[in-house]
Amino acid sequence: MPKILRVELTSDQEREVRERLRARNLAPGARLRLECIRLLGRGLTVPEVADLLECNDVTVRGAVHRFAAGGFYALADAPRPGRPASITREDREALAALLDESARQGRTWTAAALCDWLAAERGVRVSAAWLTGLLHRDGFRWKRTRDTLRHKADPVLQQAARARLEDLRLEAHAGVRDLYFLDESGFAPTMSTGYTWSRAGQRAVVPREDKKGRRVNVLGALCVGSHADLVWARTCGKIDAVMLLEFVCTSLARLPGGAAALDRPPAGFTRVRPCTVVLDNASAHVARAFKGRREELAAIGVELFYLPPRSPELNDIERVWRSAKYEDYPERVHTTAETVGTAVDQALNRQRTRIKGSAANFTKAA
Repeated sequence: MPKILRVELTSDQEREVRERLRARNLAPGARLRLECIRLLGRGLTVPEVADLLECNDVTVRGAVHRFAAGGFYALADAPRPGRPASITREDREALAALLDESARQGRTWTAAALCDWLAAERGVRVSAAWLTGLLHRDGFRWKRTRDTLRHKADPVLQQAARARLEDLRLEAHAGVRDLYFLDESGFAPTMSTGYTWSRAGQRAVVPREDKKGRRVNVLGALCVGSHADLVWARTCGKIDAVMLLEFVCTSLARLPGGAAALDRPPAGFTRVRPCTVVLDNASAHVARAFKGRREELAAIGVELFYLPPRSPELNDIERVWRSAKYEDYPERVHTTAETVGTAVDQALNRQRTRIKGSAANFTKAA
């Protein structure tokens, strides 16, 4: 019968165990052995610790013998045989700090450039292929960058806008207000490249078409809350203030007669619920032909809420555009404006189905 092993830890040793387990760079083997000592110190038996940590009894007994012979320092992994690694943990931490800081500053790095930096700054020479594998193990990935305007936005204005939007969302989900997020987006005959499945060693190609006269511009509005919906209008021409006003009056306010009836709406016309339209400061949005009609729009129950400059992340419809272009627009090339328009309608109809379905599920859950 195996000898019953016990571990008794002092209060200082218990504190040291906790501190060592909190170390981020602790090797998996050393962490397992520390856990064995911690649990045995709490009165568990060797079989109980082995069952809890899903390891063998021999592993637990080995940790006890190491600890009895050399204390906490004996629980560390033994040195690996062979030539020491040319890049140390300190080098890897410096490399990680460089990449994190560069990601915030807009600086990009290739594996070859990182190898040059290591050689110049740390005196370490490694191959790009080996460094790529090391970066993967440290949680880094080679991926496409994304541009942003957040560094130019006013944080005070953004905070105020977020607070106002939160109140509007609560009213929209309560069913006492219609909340629309409005914006425009363009669809070209050849859309920007994305991702697809293809055989290893082969690259899927997208033929490029001339976009002159075949670009489709879409004016859309996303309604959030208990009456979630997506409405849009498309054109091959420019979306100006006149088209925008007609879209708001017809599709959002549902005013009989559209913008032509805005000065003298039909007697007794009123919206079932007040409506707020959230939009950015694009030229068509702030043009006198549209923004100058705010009082008339307010009279029929439509409020315009302008977002702070350079704040696209506050406009919910931006996510709809991205999803429609990269997920629901599989045919990346079209030869006529008509086929582009058809593809746009198909993509946005898929988005609309998901939006209305999500709202129905939310209502049932509530």
